[in-house]
Amino acid sequence: MEIIVLILHVLAAVCVIGLVLLQHGKGADLGAAFGSGSAGSLFGASGSANFLSRSTAVLAAVFFLTSMGLTFFTYEKGQARGVMASHKEAPPAPAVPVPPAGATGQPAAAGDSKAGQIPK
Repeated sequence: MEIIVLILHVLAAVCVIGLVLLQHGKGADLGAAFGSGSAGSLFGASGSANFLSRSTAVLAAVFFLTSMGLTFFTYEKGQARGVMASHKEAPPAPAVPVPPAGATGQPAAAGDSKAGQIPK
C-alpha cells in the first residue's frame, strides 16, 4: 500500500509542476482581449484558466493527502523522527585527566632548558 501511495505522490507532484508551468500569469489576460491566440482555444478565453486552476487545486489536494499518508506509514513503522533528531546522539566522552603542558613524563632533551617549565 505504501508503494502505491508513493507512486501517486510522485505523479501528483510532477503533474502539479506541469500545470503550474502551463498557466498564464495575470498579465496574459490583457493579450487575450486584443486578439491573442488563447481566445480561440478549446475552453475559450477564460475557460482554460478555470480548468487549469481547478485541476491544480485538485492535484495539490491529492499531493497533500498522499504526504499525510506517507507520514502515517512512516509513523506506523516506528521510524518517525524529528528534523533535529536525524542522527543518533554520541555518547559522552569519558573523563580523562589532561596532564599540564610540559609534564609528559619524558626526560628533557639535552640543551633544552625550558623543558618541563610552565610558561609565564
